[in-house]
Amino acid sequence: MRLALLAACLLALPTAHAQTGKTAGTGASDAARKLAQSAIIVDTHIDAPTRLLEHWADLDRAQPDREFDYVKARRGGLDVAFMSIYTSPAQDADGSAWQVANEMIDAVQALVQRHPDKFALLTSPRDVARLRAGGRVLLPLGMENGAPLGDDPGNVKFFFDRGVRYITLAHSAANRIADSSYAQEKRWNGLSPFGRQVVAEMNRLGMMVDVSHLGDASALEAIRLSKVPVIASHSAFRHFTPGFERNISDEIAKAVAARGGVIQVPFGTGFISPDAAADMQAFFRARQAFNQHNAELQAQGKPPLDRAAFDRDWAPKHPPRTSTLAQVLDQIDYGVKLIGIDHIGIGSDFDGVDGELADGLTSVADYPNLVAGLQARGYTDADIRKLLGGNLLRVWGEIEAGANR
Repeated sequence: MRLALLAACLLALPTAHAQTGKTAGTGASDAARKLAQSAIIVDTHIDAPTRLLEHWADLDRAQPDREFDYVKARRGGLDVAFMSIYTSPAQDADGSAWQVANEMIDAVQALVQRHPDKFALLTSPRDVARLRAGGRVLLPLGMENGAPLGDDPGNVKFFFDRGVRYITLAHSAANRIADSSYAQEKRWNGLSPFGRQVVAEMNRLGMMVDVSHLGDASALEAIRLSKVPVIASHSAFRHFTPGFERNISDEIAKAVAARGGVIQVPFGTGFISPDAAADMQAFFRARQAFNQHNAELQAQGKPPLDRAAFDRDWAPKHPPRTSTLAQVLDQIDYGVKLIGIDHIGIGSDFDGVDGELADGLTSVADYPNLVAGLQARGYTDADIRKLLGGNLLRVWGEIEAGANR
């Protein structure tokens, strides 16, 4: 979730991007670092493409202002980094989402073409072992917000052919497909007729359906209609943040698991800290009320209020929150107890939350810290390998096998 674009500098907080090696597994034992290097680590949500469009940087080398680059990835043991092709509701509204999505895909392809010894595009879990040889970091694509599809179901195949392997059906506002968790008033109360077509086409192609960000009714209908497992690419558990619909409910988590899917736990403070989640929920509700008021003013022929002033007024009243590695571990513990070890993974949201991350998990160099924490809580190495990536690769393979292309 790229917050800077998502909410016009949400909370207008200062950027605090991770510095190279800031934590870099410093709290990890040799055993944790060794396991992080030997396991296949799959992170299903990294917003590097948005950052590349904002300001290009060659990610083959250490970049102090980025949470993902090759040097940090290899230090942390990251093997498979899903690049988030994120478009905002505003880009949906102004018709630019299709163009922006294609530019982001081009940026990832350019990165791979410039550095084929360090990166490779990944379109199938069957190719992981072959492509990661030589220490490459593999870059599959996940589309965050189905807005670039427009109203043409044929665009699902268009983006599949461009390498997209999951679509988060909606983001922070309802679109043509589904409702967002952030909106109080729901447009579809499930999926739209077009959304049902989209899910069917994704199933046909072997593309993962992602229910993160969806309103509850939309998520449940997507799970029910899908003929194969679904994923939640970056969703924390609502148990810790009551009333925050963006986080996944126990009911929906159990439905995902019952169909064989997986929930990927994020590291962003806004999801794992109850106070930060309350701030985020309040922001979106206030922002939606502000936008509605502006629409009414425009309908009356009156000038709209200043959106930037709204953001500037919000920030000082809502200071930054903090979160900890222990809170991420609590999320994983809860998910494992609720739905089982085979249905939990990780989807960090690195480069997508303006540096608002759990202490000790501030860049892709820091997975050894997560491993050390899991070891300290009694997880076996075999179970840790499942959490780090084994579960996601299994589910992706099942979804691919269910395709009828």
